[in-house]
Amino acid sequence: MPKINLRLFALLREQTGVDRESLQTSAQSVAALRAELVQRGGAWASLQESARFKAAINQTLAGEDHAIQDGDEVAFFPPVTGG
Repeated sequence: MPKINLRLFALLREQTGVDRESLQTSAQSVAALRAELVQRGGAWASLQESARFKAAINQTLAGEDHAIQDGDEVAFFPPVTGG
């Protein structure tokens, strides 16, 4: 099971009270990690809305099927817009 560093930003960080967390996971993809975190319940349930929170692995935008490996930093954040 990979050990990853989870980072949360913006509203998700505020709702869960978690900025960063080191965790062991059986998830092998972003989608599987998202589903695993949703199982925690409460504020974590908002993660199931993939359009609302994007994912990055090691500071590179990652799709739902992107593989997770031991030591990865996985971040969830809202889409960024500018004007």
